[in-house]
Amino acid sequence: MKLIGMLDSPYVRRVAISLEVLGVSFEHAALSVFSEFEAFGAINPVVKAPSLVLDDGNVLMDSTLIINYFEALSPAERKLMPHEALPLAASLRSLGLALAACEKAVQIVYEYQLRPEEKRHQPWLERVTRQLLAACRAWDTQLSGRQPVASDRPDQVDITSAVAWSFIQLMVADVVRADAFPALQAHAARWEATELFKRYPQV
Repeated sequence: MKLIGMLDSPYVRRVAISLEVLGVSFEHAALSVFSEFEAFGAINPVVKAPSLVLDDGNVLMDSTLIINYFEALSPAERKLMPHEALPLAASLRSLGLALAACEKAVQIVYEYQLRPEEKRHQPWLERVTRQLLAACRAWDTQLSGRQPVASDRPDQVDITSAVAWSFIQLMVADVVRADAFPALQAHAARWEATELFKRYPQV
């Protein structure tokens, strides 16, 4: 089984860490969707990171779908999501906020790094920034009252929140100030200091 994509992508990184916590063995192939477009396309013509090549040759894509696949296959004691309705809803809300913030951060990065300056649309940037900050405010509030399920084993909210926040701080810290979101900052700092996260560095 092979995970395709660069760890500077928060989506690839959340899958890599999730698979390890779930006890799934995999090989990581660090291919870029930009500089290695053709090589990536030979594996998955859609060229979407992450892509996961299963042992039978089938290719899965989209981080949430890949994680959901292995979550479904995992025994109860290894699962990264709650089973009961209320805890599950709370976890899904946190994940929705984290992934929305991550998506908006990516849009800002692409706007500045891929679009020529004369083509940038300021009203669009303002809209995306507003969405990003709104997601971070709600996400920070959600995490501030959350008790970790286990001190030594992250669940999916722990993984995705730490990875997404670290990406946001790496790429758009001038837009999302760390000191404005203390719960997110403390959460990410805690998990990024662990050996698990250090095995899959974002840079």
